[in-house]
Amino acid sequence: MGKNSIKTTENLESSFPRYKAYSINEILAAGGTTAFADKMGKNFGDLVAALKELPKDAFLTEEEFLKAMETLNQSK
Repeated sequence: MGKNSIKTTENLESSFPRYKAYSINEILAAGGTTAFADKMGKNFGDLVAALKELPKDAFLTEEEFLKAMETLNQSK
């Protein structure tokens, strides 16, 4: 395979969504993380409501959680 036969993504649209990244200075200028989230239209109440809408099987059981933590600790 020659160098010229390699396909690049220069002209292809990315499969990752485009999200604007904000600097620490922008967040602090907004008044901190909570104020920044409020200005972005995000708040803790929305998060809690969204979590309540998830099905029960979306969460780990106690046994699954302990196994996951064990695996995480072993990988350190």
